[in-house]
Amino acid sequence: MFPSWITVSYYYDANYDRAVKMANTLIERYPDYPIMYKWLAAALGQLGRHDEARAALRHAIKFSPKSFELLVRSRLPYFRPEDYEHMLDGLRKAGWQE
Repeated sequence: MFPSWITVSYYYDANYDRAVKMANTLIERYPDYPIMYKWLAAALGQLGRHDEARAALRHAIKFSPKSFELLVRSRLPYFRPEDYEHMLDGLRKAGWQE
């Protein structure tokens, strides 16, 4: 889904407020699209909004555990190592434990 990459680009640009806003907009429009919850959790984690981040993280894992594991446990080939680590950093701040 192309609009999800807008959220990702905001996140990688460290524009976490905009990433949260875009993720929430997409979740509102496409509530069954699980990837946005992961990016929402990571962006909220980076902002220090820990309660909201943990709630988004729980939802991401519960909504699609296999997808979450696939997209978090291994770096997909189109993610640069530093971008992958940036995502993991946000998820750790959201409460994710490896």
